[in-house]
Amino acid sequence: MQEDENLEDPSGEEAVEPNRGICECLCIPVHWFKMLSRELHWSFVFGVVVVYGISQGLGGALSTVGTKYYMKDVQMVQPSEAQVYAGITSIPWIVKPLWGLLTDVLPILGYRRRPYFVFAGFIGVISMLLLSLHKSLHLVLAILSLTAGSAGVAIADVTIDACIAHNSISHPSLAPDMQSLCAFSSSVGALIGFSISGIFVHFIGPMGVFGLLTIPAGLVFLVGFVLNEPHIPNFAYRQVNQKFIDAGKSMWTTLKSEDVWRPCLYMYLSFALSLNIYEGMFYWYTDSKDGPSFSQESVGFMYSIGSLGSLLGAILYQYALKDYAFRDLLFWTQLFYGLSGMLDLILVLRWNLKFGVPDFFFVIIVESVAQMTYRLKWMPMLVLSSKLCPSGIEGTFFALLMSIDNAGLLSSSWGGGFLLHILKIKRTRFDNLWLATLIRNVLRITPLCLLFLVPRADPNSSILPSESLSSKEELENSEPENIELVSLVNSVDGK
Repeated sequence: MQEDENLEDPSGEEAVEPNRGICECLCIPVHWFKMLSRELHWSFVFGVVVVYGISQGLGGALSTVGTKYYMKDVQMVQPSEAQVYAGITSIPWIVKPLWGLLTDVLPILGYRRRPYFVFAGFIGVISMLLLSLHKSLHLVLAILSLTAGSAGVAIADVTIDACIAHNSISHPSLAPDMQSLCAFSSSVGALIGFSISGIFVHFIGPMGVFGLLTIPAGLVFLVGFVLNEPHIPNFAYRQVNQKFIDAGKSMWTTLKSEDVWRPCLYMYLSFALSLNIYEGMFYWYTDSKDGPSFSQESVGFMYSIGSLGSLLGAILYQYALKDYAFRDLLFWTQLFYGLSGMLDLILVLRWNLKFGVPDFFFVIIVESVAQMTYRLKWMPMLVLSSKLCPSGIEGTFFALLMSIDNAGLLSSSWGGGFLLHILKIKRTRFDNLWLATLIRNVLRITPLCLLFLVPRADPNSSILPSESLSSKEELENSEPENIELVSLVNSVDGK
């Protein structure tokens, strides 16, 4: 009997240990969020979740699917035209330095950030209401409304990015964690958004989806009221012109440094050379003759699984890859990103059917791998960009770096549209889609030859040159209260 009891006790302990391990794993994200809220203030974390998770993630997913069907079924445009129009609506993201410069040097009613969130939410609500309520909106007005909605998201993005860049300087050890928070929020929001996007497009149509997008814009409006930042009384608006000049000089001093312009050039070329032909792929996905003829629900579910791959990429970066040197990590992520495009070629050529793999199952694999590799490629670039920002104009300079990336994405979109046009890929003609996919895949590999432009530094080291650091000090001395987010707990630097 005693031997039996001795055997039972260890078994009971073994049953408890796994449960304890599971609970500890589940508590890790909770403790992580609490740590970020304690060190960086809860309103900052809330702003990141709203802007990246709800506005860009959830809202971006609904907007992506809704806009694709809006252009295809309501406006009846060709895939090459839809590709070009998608580039036009992204133009507000290229002029992000303007929004960043305004938030850095031109406070409104004594606040640098909060009014810009309010403005971003306002134009987002108005533009989405116009698209949802006007049944026969002219194509030009529709594009203008989509561009205005994109501008609202871009202004909110650059405003929260300025807070992130500032906190990356004051809390350098938390810079990768902040980018992981952005990626996690964006991926979860996109996962939810794409999961429900096809259902909403099916039942309420793309115009109804635009009506739902007023909710994310309204939450951005709310961020402008709850964000915790110091009030700047009696701001000298007469000095705004001089501040613009000083900011421009500081930006130029930093940008002309070899340690800065070289990675900027790489980031632009790495995006520009990866031609975007997603509109052609979408038209083929939904074609009943040559394509798989996916339903609206299937398209939404397909993109949602891709968002899950993006989330896995963010988790993989946070827990396994965030401390690797930029050049080494970008080599492998760019290589895998290029190779993942070959899965699209297999799908377009229908080789998957020869191996007995259904289209829907295979396209889920394609989207998951593509989004995961794209996220792994994107995140070290974001961390690298935050490391290149001088204090005092971090919002402007980070926006400049992001606008360079977005200029690359615009070049990619228009280049892809031109490729679809010259290969004569139409609404119901996809004979050369395989060739467009092959050309895109080859160009995705070419940035590997440009990796010498990226520094060998790791995320924990300083990259800014000494002249930028000196201008940093000048700006900080001239504007000691610059864009400070109040923390609940004193930072390590304050000890």
